Amino acid sequence: MSDLAHDLVLIANAGDGTISTLRLERREEPRLDVIATSVAGQGCSTFAIDAARDLVFAAYKGEPAGIVTLKLDRTTGELHPVSRRDVDASMTYLALDPSRSFLLGASYGGGFGEVWPVGNEGDLGEATAHVEFANLHCVVPDRGHAYFVSLGDDLIAQYDLGEDGTLTPLDPATIAQPDGSGPRHLIIQDENAYLITEFSGEVIRHDVGADGSLAPAESVSIVDPSAGLKHSRFGADPTQEGLVWGADVHRAGRWIIGSERSASTLATVALDAAGHLGEVADFAPTETRPRGFAATDDGQLVIAVGEKSTAAALSRVEDDGRLTVLARVGIGRGANWVRIVAGH
Repeated sequence: MSDLAHDLVLIANAGDGTISTLRLERREEPRLDVIATSVAGQGCSTFAIDAARDLVFAAYKGEPAGIVTLKLDRTTGELHPVSRRDVDASMTYLALDPSRSFLLGASYGGGFGEVWPVGNEGDLGEATAHVEFANLHCVVPDRGHAYFVSLGDDLIAQYDLGEDGTLTPLDPATIAQPDGSGPRHLIIQDENAYLITEFSGEVIRHDVGADGSLAPAESVSIVDPSAGLKHSRFGADPTQEGLVWGADVHRAGRWIIGSERSASTLATVALDAAGHLGEVADFAPTETRPRGFAATDDGQLVIAVGEKSTAAALSRVEDDGRLTVLARVGIGRGANWVRIVAGH
């Protein structure tokens, strides 16, 4: 249960190889303050949090690339290294399964995903499963299943995640996405899965079946039509050609929010009672090149960062879906990953 007076926000600053810890105050007017900056490793851009044990698993680049386990001090906000594990290529996405027994990773550059058992102190054991797809950009464990999103192959690969950390393909083993859409990030909420695409700038809703399998249902564009952006493609430079550049997706109450980097906007999409996609309510300007953002668990606030900004923006989600910026606070360079640790 979240203590609405005080949450922590962690932000990865890839340009500095650090993670900023911010205190989010909720007692009166929401306020965001930096309380610590900790070294995580070269190019740190993704991490997963075990809030029950105050552990943070952060990926870093280099030779070799690796994952560092950090201990979070909730009072000071500082992160202290506990252990490290080398990996064959840098991780683009990390996620813990709900039991916190396994850490799952996706490597865009390496084109593979892996599963590692998590020890009592947060140390990572040898990989229990390995899958390969082109340009994996995301992995999401959910209720005994695991979903790997392949940008290069335009698909979602879906598996049963065993109690021993093994992966068994579901039927079907993969779910095709629109050709050239560039599937990127995925979130799952109850019986709905929401996927954002990089090249076409869509949120695609999938139904989640009783066996965990996904089925595409409907989609909506999160690209501001006034920006004049064109469909992108693999290997293109969106900044030079004025192309769509979708990035991250999260749910905030009765809204789905998607970020688009070329126009630096957050699009707010209405959801009906069943979680089905409605119309876009707002294209809100945000930090420059917003690769990552997060919403509080009550859906009332959004914290967004930009790869070309050194500030984090705190916004309120209004009743009509508009985002109202309440404050901006300085952080590190190349910020691109935001996660919230709810107070308890």
